[in-house]
Amino acid sequence: MAGRGVAERRVLKVGAGGEARRARDRLAVEEPLELRVAGRPVGVTMRTPGDDFELAIGYCISERLVARPDDVEAVRFCAPEGQAQEFNVLTVDLRPGVPVPDPSLDRLAVTSSSCGVCGKASIDAVTVDCPTLAGDGLAVAAEVLTAIPGRVREAQRVFEQTGGLHAAAICGPDGQVRCVREDIGRHNAVDKVIGWAATEHRLPLHGMVLFVSGRCSFEVVQKAAVAGVPVIAAVSAPSSLAVELADRLGMTLVGFLRGDTMNVYTHPHRITLPTPSATASDSAATPTLAPGPASAAGPAQGPGPAAAPGTAATPASAPTPG
Repeated sequence: MAGRGVAERRVLKVGAGGEARRARDRLAVEEPLELRVAGRPVGVTMRTPGDDFELAIGYCISERLVARPDDVEAVRFCAPEGQAQEFNVLTVDLRPGVPVPDPSLDRLAVTSSSCGVCGKASIDAVTVDCPTLAGDGLAVAAEVLTAIPGRVREAQRVFEQTGGLHAAAICGPDGQVRCVREDIGRHNAVDKVIGWAATEHRLPLHGMVLFVSGRCSFEVVQKAAVAGVPVIAAVSAPSSLAVELADRLGMTLVGFLRGDTMNVYTHPHRITLPTPSATASDSAATPTLAPGPASAAGPAQGPGPAAAPGTAATPASAPTPG
């Protein structure tokens, strides 16, 4: 059965031999979500419904609309006067005494599902509040990182039905998945896991790994830095600005995490390589760092073959995922 995150549509399926037939297909839902803080609109984002409360809290934290998670008193759906409740407008109520976000932070233009940082005044304004993570002593074995994509893939419930969503996951130094969230926008998926961490009182996420199932943009690094994550691992390529920011903030950025290979772009001291085995068979199974970027970025949503699933409980305050 399709939930709010999944829609169905009749399609014409054409096979390899040209044979065509009518069938039903499932699509990842994309809908606007208007966010309001203390009653005033701060932006509209295109997202996949599900875990919307976490998305709102994570957005407020990663965009520095609030200084700390405790500044948020409540999150609730609201509907414009005289209109039916469609669960596409969220209000974040602040605790008494917490200042309302500065008017210069207004983001009233629509943010697409593929873009989050677009329209901001300057890169320097985005990075000004990001703390350095150079002192985080996390060390992660290469073979631990290579096991994460399969674990996350197994936990992607909506992707399993539609093949059309990004995933973000918070993982421990042992590679165990603490939380997985899906969305049609990669930056929304990251905000959802940050919101989960906030509601679970786990911020800052020192000593943890953020995994993203697609490419790694500047904004993903910025959001991870605000949340205190020292290591980011992505299935596809990072952008030049993402690498530059990660290097500046002391974060380890891994890209092209596929199979037993990866590229470590910044601060590689956190990735522990196994001692080469004396036997040829063991040596062949040793994860290696790829000498250069992969020839193709591949599908953004497909993190790899399934392995043991990661699990995470949805906070009681958040809506049931679609």
